[in-house]
Amino acid sequence: MAKKRYTGAEKTLLALLCLAGLYTLYFASTLLIPLVLAVMLSLPLYPVVHWLRRFYIPRAVSGVLLLVALGVPFTLLGMELAEPAKRWVDRVPELTLKVNEKLGNITQALSGTAEPDTGAAAPQAEAPGALQRFFDWFDDDATEQAELAAAQASGNELSRQLGLRGLQLLLDIMGEMPVFLAQFVAVILLVLFLLVYGPGIYYTGIEVLPRVKDKAAAKSLVLETQRELSRYIVTVSTINLGLGLVTTAALWVLQFEDPLFWGAVVALLNFAPYIGPVISATAIGVAGLDQYGFAWASLLPAAVYFLVNTIESQLVTPVALGRTVRINPLVTIVWLMLWGWLWGAAGVLIAVPLLVCLKLVLSRLQAFQPWLSIIEARMDVAS
Repeated sequence: MAKKRYTGAEKTLLALLCLAGLYTLYFASTLLIPLVLAVMLSLPLYPVVHWLRRFYIPRAVSGVLLLVALGVPFTLLGMELAEPAKRWVDRVPELTLKVNEKLGNITQALSGTAEPDTGAAAPQAEAPGALQRFFDWFDDDATEQAELAAAQASGNELSRQLGLRGLQLLLDIMGEMPVFLAQFVAVILLVLFLLVYGPGIYYTGIEVLPRVKDKAAAKSLVLETQRELSRYIVTVSTINLGLGLVTTAALWVLQFEDPLFWGAVVALLNFAPYIGPVISATAIGVAGLDQYGFAWASLLPAAVYFLVNTIESQLVTPVALGRTVRINPLVTIVWLMLWGWLWGAAGVLIAVPLLVCLKLVLSRLQAFQPWLSIIEARMDVAS
């Protein structure tokens, strides 16, 4: 059978449809994010609800019990981490000021504009103009006081600007809290209704829609995709939880401040491969500078986390997931950037599960094989 060729008008229409899809995803994010999150959360719970039905437990009862069993620990953990999170957010301006000051000192030292060592003799090769400026700076008290006052004023202005930015960040977070709480409640309700009524709507749709010819294949497709995606989500969540616990224990041994908070941050950000670990290592490194000062010991917590994350990403995750996680890193990064641009932090966290879901559906449908091959492209292909 000859391959169908698209005309110029059809290609233009397809491009416009893609742009319209991106436009819809971007501007309907408030509506779509709870829906996608609810689907991602409900998929791992479907097998449990189906298993409980064997014991004549209604879907509504099992759904409520599962949500309570999962929601109570996370709620308690969130209450425990609320105070450390607020404390670290309040310290962001101070940490930024310290880092900027140290970087400024290092820059001055490298550029040769640092304060000269008065105990050493000036080199003979120094230009007379520079030597004269040095003695003028050293002898003129008025100039010295003026420069100190200017530096102090500059530091105060920088501190004020950073404080305003920190306050603005806190106000932005507080302003988004009502929307976040509303979306959180919507996600919980959607998960419950998907667990109770979702299967019935799907199977009824398969039976009544005339375009679905092979009813058994359609049912098998959703069951296999659900099983594989549930396995992926549960496995990745377990791995990230283990990574957070190991990081918490390691930071606690190092007497790092708020180890449980940083373990939770690491576990959450690890849902975004490559980008999440970089952000976690940077944040732990900056917090280490605040706790230990600008010394080699401040790099130890970030180095320990990097070691633990390397073991997880290179050994544990590939062994646990096998072919399911075989996705080209470049495709992953571009996909993360796209969903980060569309939906912000929520898009970054759910981007990879969405990509895995798309990969599973394409593989089950035996459709778009070229795109599936691109997603799974190996890194060891000879150039």
